[in-house]
Amino acid sequence: MQIPTIDADVVVVGAGPAGATAAAYLAGAGLDVALLEKATFPRDKICGDGLTPRAVKELLALGVPHPESEGWIRNRGLRLVGGGHIVEIDWPDVATYPPYGLAMPRAGFDHVLARHAESRGAHLVQGASVTGPLHDDAGRVRGVEVKHVDGRGRPTGERSVYRAPVVLAADGNSARLAVAEGRPRRDDRPMGVGVRTYYRTPRSHDDYMESWMELWVDKDPQDPSAGRILLPGYGWIFALGDGTSNVGLGILDTSPAFGTVDYKDVLRRWVATLPEEWTFDEEHRDGAVRGAALPMALGRVPHYADGLLLLGDAGGMISPFNGEGIAHAMEAARLASEVVVQALAHPDDAARERVLARYPAAVQAEMGGYFRLGSVFASLIGHPEIMRLAVRHGLPRRTLMRFVVKIMAGLADPHGGGVDDHVISTLARLTPSA
Repeated sequence: MQIPTIDADVVVVGAGPAGATAAAYLAGAGLDVALLEKATFPRDKICGDGLTPRAVKELLALGVPHPESEGWIRNRGLRLVGGGHIVEIDWPDVATYPPYGLAMPRAGFDHVLARHAESRGAHLVQGASVTGPLHDDAGRVRGVEVKHVDGRGRPTGERSVYRAPVVLAADGNSARLAVAEGRPRRDDRPMGVGVRTYYRTPRSHDDYMESWMELWVDKDPQDPSAGRILLPGYGWIFALGDGTSNVGLGILDTSPAFGTVDYKDVLRRWVATLPEEWTFDEEHRDGAVRGAALPMALGRVPHYADGLLLLGDAGGMISPFNGEGIAHAMEAARLASEVVVQALAHPDDAARERVLARYPAAVQAEMGGYFRLGSVFASLIGHPEIMRLAVRHGLPRRTLMRFVVKIMAGLADPHGGGVDDHVISTLARLTPSA
């Protein structure tokens, strides 16, 4: 049986935030874009479902509306819990970013972005499981091979080939295309793990995203007098406005407990300590407890070589400060699309290659210093005694915490702002990003 071949200007593998954003920009620029997604929408992804103002900025730039009537819920800042303190910090009022965050389950969020890419003219192909790259005689990636699957991931027996002079890999933390091209994960960059689930709860509406800096539990739930112990990691509670909250936790590989504990059990033990009226219990759990790896700090390189660009989790574009990946995935998509549009305006391969080779430098300029600074932060908080001191003595100081929230969420204003903005921008600029 002859395998059908589809030609396009650009092939984008993965229709998550990175892939769908890039496809929307590229198709909007008049290019013929094939957007390949192995699952069928709506589909779930492991995530906290919260968007900081940095991610909202990218939504606004992309032209994606987000009214409450369509399932979006706004928040005004971050609530920090730890050391016996509860501190609410509003998102900073800066010129570069909007003054609010958003939340929406990834099953809905990714579908919105994919539909937006389609509305711009991208050709979305669902159930398209990419099995590997295609190469030309010079070894450059010139497309991908696809095995088609049904809504449950079962092969249909159909296969196809998608060819294009440029391929964008936005295929998540598995990074199968990058691995196939011999681009391993860097072991000098932090890695995290996140687990989360959903609960039906009266806490479904909240003006703040909530972060628990410490996870204290009873040593013996049957004997409160036995004392308490501190579990590894940090927790979150994000209200989704639909009768549920996303509740989860993350842990970094800088922690001595990384890889040695049952993260799902840690989540279960932590939520068991929370107020009963929040209904974070098995009776009200809405979905499985699921986990995923969080590749951080540009931990897979090169981000461009031989016709293949890496975006989002595939390129390790998750912040070590807070585990946020959506904002940086969408930023990388914007940068990649600008480079690809300019490259494809050139008629010959050599000129195109010179333009495409600018993409890694653009990513480094946008994220490199900030992520390396975050790697230092991740190394520090991996020491429990440092984390306890920081929480106990730092949380009560609101001015300090406003600075911390601004740097953790990547919201320093590089084009103005106050002294703290200049301090953060200078630190990020001076921190080596290689």
